[in-house]
Amino acid sequence: MGIFKAYDIRGIHPTELDAEIARKIGRAFSALLEPGSVIVGRDARVHSPEVSEAVCAGLCDVGRDVINIGFASTPMAYYAIGSREVAGGMVVTASHNPGEYNGMKLCREGARPVAYTTGIDEIEAACADEGPPASEKRGALTHLDLLAAYQVHVASFAELEVPVKVAIDAANGMAGHTLPGILELMPQVQAETMFMEPDGTFPNHEANPLKEENLDPVRGLIASSGARVGLSFDGDADRCCFVDEAGVTVPADLITALLARDLLAKGGPTPIVYDLRSSWVVKEEVEKAGGRAIRDRVGHSFIKATMREHKALFAGELSGHFYFADNYTTDSGVLAMISVLNLLSRHPDTPFSQLVGDLRRYHQTGEINFRVEDTEKAMASLRETFPDGRTDDLDGVTIECGELGDAEWWWCNVRASNTEPLLRLNLEANSAELRDRRRDQVVELLGDPVS
Repeated sequence: MGIFKAYDIRGIHPTELDAEIARKIGRAFSALLEPGSVIVGRDARVHSPEVSEAVCAGLCDVGRDVINIGFASTPMAYYAIGSREVAGGMVVTASHNPGEYNGMKLCREGARPVAYTTGIDEIEAACADEGPPASEKRGALTHLDLLAAYQVHVASFAELEVPVKVAIDAANGMAGHTLPGILELMPQVQAETMFMEPDGTFPNHEANPLKEENLDPVRGLIASSGARVGLSFDGDADRCCFVDEAGVTVPADLITALLARDLLAKGGPTPIVYDLRSSWVVKEEVEKAGGRAIRDRVGHSFIKATMREHKALFAGELSGHFYFADNYTTDSGVLAMISVLNLLSRHPDTPFSQLVGDLRRYHQTGEINFRVEDTEKAMASLRETFPDGRTDDLDGVTIECGELGDAEWWWCNVRASNTEPLLRLNLEANSAELRDRRRDQVVELLGDPVS
């Protein structure tokens, strides 16, 4: 698929992404933007300084003034772009990918994302040759330390009424850079932390909290500390996954439902956006709380655009991205953590598992991946197998069978990944028996799952 992806730029350093291509990307990125300065930040990967310097050089080559904020999580870079009058910006990061990868996440003014169809394709085309020529006047490079201001901004979301103990695994990612100062500003948070030192080699475990084995360390910390909740961040801290006091994973869609219910109770009716892989419980809880549930395609660029269009207060994705309108309509793992802690502080005697217990009323498979040679044929066979199902094509194919509340009600979504050459299946049913039966039927159509 190359380094130019659906939502970002990402590849192995230096064979796919080196200083030379990074400089070209900097030049080409400038051509997308309105006049003004550009923010550049970077993560803790060993080669991020090299890639970041090359991007800055490319931007300056074409006369663009650059504000280098240095070491930054992705949410911190979003804050820098959203809070200042700049033309846009980027953060050099490869998110949850292993240490040999690097990449960039790109934004226009106001922290509006640049996806493949809204600009990355143009950067790819420009990088296929020499790219834009250098200008006669070189842009200026300045450095700005925004860490303290960002920490104050994030801590301002805390509304804890009583102390709450939390176990935090920063996974040697960028949460470890921003969190210490944030926690100092929130004395009601009793934090037990681990793997807080940013290290781009990720020496303790992969910084991907969607993999269950990567949650084992924080489960151990919960058990030893008596924390009411635990969470693990990904490499650039724009998402996180939660674990309850008993060490049981709480899927991100249930967190979306929980936080939506809480935010609607406090703020009144407003749209809430969720991705179409999410449990049916999200729609039910939003509507029960008086909100408008808006189902959307998978991917942060789609979610953010829909939030802006409908003036939505909050959004969540199954992948652990949580979006906040009053945080420049961007995703933040730390703000998701604070939102959960705010909720727990208002229910000091209720275990986290009990708060989410009523949300576990349907039975999900979790996401199952397949390598399929002919995607269209696979989708067609799915439709043919369930001809009585109600279908839509918002993202891949979604099929709903039966009526909600009936014993035989179930639904599934099968979609092509935007980041890997895979088909992804999510299925939910009224019972575990029906879930397993329909899952086996769909798996037989799509072939052997891959890990």
